[in-house]
Amino acid sequence: MQSPWGKRGSLYGQSVEGPPVRGTGGAGYGGAGAKRLESERLRLEKNPAQFKKKRDEAKFREAEAEIEELIEKTKLGELTLSYMDEAGFVQTQPNRSAWTETGEVHLITAARGKRLNVMAALISTGELFTAKFWETTTAALFGGFLGLLLESVGKPLTVILDNASIHKAKEIQPLLALLREKGLTLYFLPPYSPELNRIEKLWHKMKYEWMAFKARNSAGLEADVDKILDGFGSDYRMTFC
Repeated sequence: MQSPWGKRGSLYGQSVEGPPVRGTGGAGYGGAGAKRLESERLRLEKNPAQFKKKRDEAKFREAEAEIEELIEKTKLGELTLSYMDEAGFVQTQPNRSAWTETGEVHLITAARGKRLNVMAALISTGELFTAKFWETTTAALFGGFLGLLLESVGKPLTVILDNASIHKAKEIQPLLALLREKGLTLYFLPPYSPELNRIEKLWHKMKYEWMAFKARNSAGLEADVDKILDGFGSDYRMTFC
């Protein structure tokens, strides 16, 4: 059985699988919490102006400038940088707009089922490091993912990410301290600043462009997500910056 951990797609279409490390317990998104987070993400995605109303514009601009500096360092070979985030995929495809003949409506079955969670890191080398699982996203899983990511990159790494509770959970602070000693730096974005996390564009492309608008069962959902993750860099392309 294919391990859900450490799948790595490169710009050249190759994939490497890491060791099957699993985390249990810990703070995470429960079923209701996950739905609320995804609902909030989709709501704000449809109305980007809501982000600007809620965020601190000065902090946003400061972070924007700092990230530009980090990107310049990657171009000079002084730094390896990564955008990291989590996303959930469900059998019911997100709503889209489409043209139809007058009086006709596009309809698909609103299938319900388990949520497939994906963690991913878009690396400045052009690679995509991912993990997928059908269980709740927890701080322990996040910590394990960071450890495998750092091991895969093999050198000091700066990770840009948001302020989700699992990213700052008390229980994984000892692990994060250990990873810092090994060369990991976490750069936390200011709240309501998804535009600064390049990997948000990946989730949008997957859900609204690369995945066909159709009903799926759990096996079909996982197969379609796998197809994109495996084909990233060859069949599915997105630049780092």
